[in-house]
Amino acid sequence: MLKLSFQNKRIEAGTDEAGRGCLAGPVFAAAVILPRRFKNKLLNDSKQVNEVNRYALREIIENEAVCFAVAQVSESEIDKINILRASIKAMHQAIDKLTLRPELIIVDGNRFYPYPKIQHHCFIKGDGLYLNIAAASILAKTYRDDFMMQAYQQYPQYHWNKNKGYGTAAHVEAIREFGYSPLHRKTFVVKSLQQLNLF
Repeated sequence: MLKLSFQNKRIEAGTDEAGRGCLAGPVFAAAVILPRRFKNKLLNDSKQVNEVNRYALREIIENEAVCFAVAQVSESEIDKINILRASIKAMHQAIDKLTLRPELIIVDGNRFYPYPKIQHHCFIKGDGLYLNIAAASILAKTYRDDFMMQAYQQYPQYHWNKNKGYGTAAHVEAIREFGYSPLHRKTFVVKSLQQLNLF
């Protein structure tokens, strides 16, 4: 089972993003502060949890967390500032929205811009190490999936109900056939597909 947190002396928030590698849609991020005695054997990195369990865990997290928040940065802003900055901006915005100010932030990954007056630590694959980061991973992933499922209703030709905006073969072929939707990350799509020799 994952550890609850990096330390237990200060109020600690875990944060993570979802959708960083997608060709369409916003990047989402969440921040979560869990109670000191929180336990859950199923909670893990959202990529290691099936869809049914992710949504079950989301309900548990939202009911039991001391506080949580979810934020997003749009595809148009991703094009303007790049995906790394957009991901970190979304995490900052989620932290901004917490009703309790953390005294320490732990982040999934190896890059983060300092949050004003709060120390942070980065952990590669942190969502597989600490429950508070894993909880943020679950929330970011499920909220983003909900967004993409709603977007699929408007743009069914891109198969977002199956790929959630990631660059699957069917998604790439749909871009070739129909062009971009308003939700595509224009510069990101071109750059990503050129690197893969797909476009």
